[in-house]
Parts: sequence; C-alpha cells; structure tokens
Amino acid sequence: MIELIRIVLADDEDLIRGALATLLDLEEDIEVVGQAGDGAKAVALVRGTRPDLAVFDLEMPGTDGIEAASLVHTEFAVPVVIVTRHARPGVLKRALAAGVRGFVPKTTAASRLAEILRDVHSGRRYVDPEIAASALTATACPLTERELELLRHAHTGATVGAIADRVHLAPGTVRNYLSSAMTKLGVSTRYEAARRAWEEGWI
Repeated sequence: MIELIRIVLADDEDLIRGALATLLDLEEDIEVVGQAGDGAKAVALVRGTRPDLAVFDLEMPGTDGIEAASLVHTEFAVPVVIVTRHARPGVLKRALAAGVRGFVPKTTAASRLAEILRDVHSGRRYVDPEIAASALTATACPLTERELELLRHAHTGATVGAIADRVHLAPGTVRNYLSSAMTKLGVSTRYEAARRAWEEGWI
C-alpha cells in the first residue's frame, strides 16, 4: 500500500494554487488535503488537518510564507517548503532561520516539485542550487537593527505616528531613522525602503 504524503498548500493567487494542487494530486503518493489564500488561514489549516508537509508561497497578504512557516515549525513540527518568485539570498537566510526545509523557485516543474516534497518528507532539506550559490556572494545588510525594526512596521503600511507609538520613540526620531534607511538603500519613500528590505530578506 502506498503511503500518502498529506499536504496543505497556500498561495494567494487562486489560479496558481489551483493548478498546482491539481498537478500534485496526480501523483499517486501525494494528496492535497487543504488550500489557503493567505498565511493566517494556512496556519489555521495546518492546525486543523495536521498534514505531513506544507507548501507555502513566500509573498502572501498579512502573514507571509516565512512567518507562517515559523509558526507551523514551532507549533506543529510540520516541514514547510517555500515556493517563490523572489529568490533573493537574504530571503533564503530568513527562511532557513525560520525552520523552512525546502526553498524552491516558482519556475520549478510540478514533477520536480513532487520529487523535492518526497525528499523533504523523508527528512532531507532542499535549496535551489542557483539561490544557494547567490547567497554565498550576497551583499551584507547596510541597515542598523533600529532601522530594520522601523522598516518592519513600515512594511505593514503603518504611519510614522503609529510606528512611533509602537516603538516608544518621538515621531521626529522615527522619521530620522527611516530617512537614513532610505538614503542607504537609494529610495525615495519609506514604503520603497521597507519593500526592498523585505525582498532582500532583512526583515
């Protein structure tokens, strides 16, 4: 009798998620037991179905794939594979720190992804070779811990006033830190700075 690998799949793009679920269900040893469109729902789905494995898109509204993976890893010890278009080295480092067991670009063929899922299910780790190679030559983060902390809040769309309240700093001080981060990253708004820091995997 074939042992089924039960999978929860999360991606905010319905068409991609549905297509991937259909393709994975064609594999005789893989069963998609649940689908979610965002990170919070994905974590709830894992809690409810207790799958063998979870496959999360990196970029989802609210709780992103790595944050969701960290929760799933900590609470349920369910291995997570991240699929992404944004395969930046810093994102890989952040994913591995969160306990992610696989890191795969969205250009990966479904049949190859199925092989990777089997490997991860058997206890191995998989990182796309090109991403791993680029991580070795990645540029160090030029931002301070305080700048990164404020950019994390900015990434949620918070105003300067709201950020100041959350971190217990004066609004002018927050603006100065954000301005410094913007200058270092060569961008003109705090939202661009936050986006760049997120894409690089620094926040």
